[in-house]
Formats: sequence, C-alpha cells, structure tokens
Amino acid sequence: MLLHLRGSCHCGAVAFEVDSKAPVPFMRCYCSICRKTSGGGGYTVNILGEADTLRVTRGADTIRAYRAVKDKAAAEQVLCQKRYFCPVCASYLWAQADEWPQWVYPYASAIDSELPAPKSTTSIMLGSAAQWADPRELTADNEVFEEYPPYSLEQWHERA
Repeated sequence: MLLHLRGSCHCGAVAFEVDSKAPVPFMRCYCSICRKTSGGGGYTVNILGEADTLRVTRGADTIRAYRAVKDKAAAEQVLCQKRYFCPVCASYLWAQADEWPQWVYPYASAIDSELPAPKSTTSIMLGSAAQWADPRELTADNEVFEEYPPYSLEQWHERA
C-alpha cells in the first residue's frame, strides 16, 4: 500500500510530504539519542518513507539537521543519521541515514495525515531505556530487543 503522507512542525514554519509503502507497523526506539532529541514517551516512532518523494512545501530554507555521536565514550566517534528539525519550535521532522539514501524516516509525531493503526509494534534499544519509560505495556504480540534487531527497518516492514 502506498500512502501519501503530509507532515509539519508544531509552529507551522515547516511542512513536508512523502510517500510511504510502509507507514505501519511502528518501531519504537528507546535509545538515549532518540529519547533526548525528540522526547515523547521515552522513545521515538519512525516510519519508512521513499526519499525521492520527500518534498518540503514550506520552510525548506529554515530546516536544520543534527548528527549525534553514537557512543561518546568510544575512542573513535561515529556519527548517527541526520535528524532534521524545525529551528523555530524544535519539532523533529524526519531522519536520514547515509547508509540508506533511498529512505527517509519521518517521525510519526510529525505526520498530520491519518496513519493506519498498527497490528503490532517492535520496541528496540530497551537496554538504553530510561527507568521512567515503561515498556511493560507491550503485549506478547510485540517484538522486543535490548539493542537493534537482526534485520533492517525495510526488512522488518517486509515481514509485517
């Protein structure tokens, strides 16, 4: 199913559109980077978008990007994917990884279009979850991983 998604930041300075063949189910990431940069329930929810369909319809010249250091304690510092955000209200919009230039990962929280309800979710990076981010709400139908799962986000969507 191809779904045309519209999204925006909280203040309205930035708006965008992107197509997604996999708008659900959702993968929740509890890593410290996602938790600290985008807030929410102690995790972020990214969906899979087609990079060549991403179109910024308002505020393209204002968008900023942030690249977190994956492990600050490591001798060699590796940067994570770019996380794009509105500099006016600080809303996170989407992420994009150098390794997979064909995809963008819109934050579900930035999507204004109706998204289908997921039949299940996958929670990753629970080893980094804050104590107050309570993943116990997860049911037996959901997959849970202490770190990254043994498959890519694209493979995960293909399995669903």
